[in-house]
Amino acid sequence: MRKTLAIALMLTASLGLAACDKKSEDKAQDANQHAEQAQQDMNKAQDKVNDAAKENAEAAKAQAESNEAAAKEAPKN
Repeated sequence: MRKTLAIALMLTASLGLAACDKKSEDKAQDANQHAEQAQQDMNKAQDKVNDAAKENAEAAKAQAESNEAAAKEAPKN
């Protein structure tokens, strides 16, 4: 009877200590930090995509102007 009671008390005490562990809180903080970092990286990537789109638009405009100038000069030759 005493051994059973002692084992039950030790089991209860070890479960109580395990429940007080702060690992889950630490993991939640780490997850939040990683989420913030991922959001910053996504913002940087979106900025790069926007810059590339602007460059493509400028290149297309320059190409159109070049084609227009070539078309004006073609009949003269």
